[in-house]
Amino acid sequence: MSKKPIFFSKDIIPSCEYCEFGKKSIDDKMVLCPKKGIVSPYYSCRIFRYSPLKRLPRRTPKMPSFDNLDFTL
Repeated sequence: MSKKPIFFSKDIIPSCEYCEFGKKSIDDKMVLCPKKGIVSPYYSCRIFRYSPLKRLPRRTPKMPSFDNLDFTL
């Protein structure tokens, strides 16, 4: 079984943050929607159309640094 990436899944929760029509405002706290006006990034409406290019991937966690003493018995 192969897992499909979440970016193209049908189970994505609609959010104006990654809607095709929404544009981020200058302060990155609100979304400018040509259909509904200024809305919260977590708001969604019937006109929502998913745009996978607007989703930002999660950052990879930093690996802890080890030294040689960690690997000795």
